[in-house]
Amino acid sequence: MEQNINTAVLQAAYAAWTGCAGMRGKRLRNKRFTYGDQWGDVTFDHQGRAVTDGERYGAASGSLPLTNNLIRQLVKTIVGRYRSQVADTTKRDKAMEAIARSNELDELDSRALEEFLIGGCCIQRVDRDATGRVTVDNVNPNRFFVNAMTDPRGRDCEIVGQLHDLSIASLLQRVACGSRRKAQWVRRLYTDGAAERVASLATGIGADTQSATAFWHPASPGKCRAIEVWTLESREVTVCHNRRTAQLTVETPSQARSHRGDPDVKTRWDIATYWHCRWFTPMGDLLAEWDSPYGHGGHPFAMKFYPLTDGEVHSFVEGVIDQQKHINRMITMLDQIMASCAKGVLLYPETALPDGFTWSDVRRVWSTTGGILPYSPQLSDARPEQISANATNVGAYEMVQLQMRLLEEVSGVSGALQGKNMVSGNSASLYQAQADNANVAMADIYDTFGAFCRSRDSLAIRSLSQPTLEGKD
Repeated sequence: MEQNINTAVLQAAYAAWTGCAGMRGKRLRNKRFTYGDQWGDVTFDHQGRAVTDGERYGAASGSLPLTNNLIRQLVKTIVGRYRSQVADTTKRDKAMEAIARSNELDELDSRALEEFLIGGCCIQRVDRDATGRVTVDNVNPNRFFVNAMTDPRGRDCEIVGQLHDLSIASLLQRVACGSRRKAQWVRRLYTDGAAERVASLATGIGADTQSATAFWHPASPGKCRAIEVWTLESREVTVCHNRRTAQLTVETPSQARSHRGDPDVKTRWDIATYWHCRWFTPMGDLLAEWDSPYGHGGHPFAMKFYPLTDGEVHSFVEGVIDQQKHINRMITMLDQIMASCAKGVLLYPETALPDGFTWSDVRRVWSTTGGILPYSPQLSDARPEQISANATNVGAYEMVQLQMRLLEEVSGVSGALQGKNMVSGNSASLYQAQADNANVAMADIYDTFGAFCRSRDSLAIRSLSQPTLEGKD
């Protein structure tokens, strides 16, 4: 029975992982565009073949496509503005200030905001180390999974987890619990036919071992993959009211037996929910399990997804990719137009070449300042002529300017927010008003991320307290 429960939990974890595949895919595309790889989208040419944008717009014309990365500057501007605001306005109590200082939260939050802008999600793990100190770490979305949610506050979360790639020593420290026998058992699990057992388990639960290898296998050789799964579960509890001491406690049935026969204690049966953690091998073995040890009684993950309309995630970067692609195409087109125009081409009639002159002599004299280039019009009046043509104006320059203005309008990161448009006749109050209006456009991003930070701080403070007895056995 217990084995069936563990298999069902691991199967639910895999289903949650595959459910996040769309979010991970969009995040990787957004990350490519943010850091300069902007010609990798797959499209189709006139023959119906699948090619990348770079192959379609660059290789077809015999030139390299150009990238003018404006998305990166937008992201840096927002993160930089956030850093300046945090330095001016952040106020924490003493307990949270100590946690922030020991974990360098200002740096972690800046990187989490960058992740939030790129992928539309930010995830941090709030835990306690062996000494009881609260630790905060950013979690890579590629290693994270959660069930489909529609509540922006995340209150409909029922399963959440993280994939770990650990050395065997680190894994044993986490799950062996000081037992030499268990440590030896864990070592054997990862050596005795592990690959065959992974394939057998994945097939048994209907998983695709080809396209979902990232769930079952470690990314780095020599590491051990462990799957951490937190599930929201329920169990029977007894609500006890001690009329003598006026105390109300929630206890497990085994704990409540001690009150049997006590006339001053009134009991009532009830159902309580609790968070339970399990660590699995990718072969399906249960390495360890425990109820939530934190004072808040929940899982250790603080997370925020944006905007979570109908459960969908759409990041800031996703909204400006089309403008970025159009700008790159226009710049590449302008480069090709200028490259194909005649610039300083010399038309030299063959009949006008003087005796004793070679074409190399003509090229040398033509490129020399103050040089004299003789010609002999023996058969006609033709003479050497230099051609220099300007690029044809097809409106590409205006289109680039239009797309750059649209990029500011769509993103909300205007020139005032970036420190531009400072005209020497305008007053400082006018420019400050423009900057404040630009901040209004970004208020949703900042306030949503601020809500995430407050939720994380609450987890950190409540992690210091002792867990309740609710749902304990």
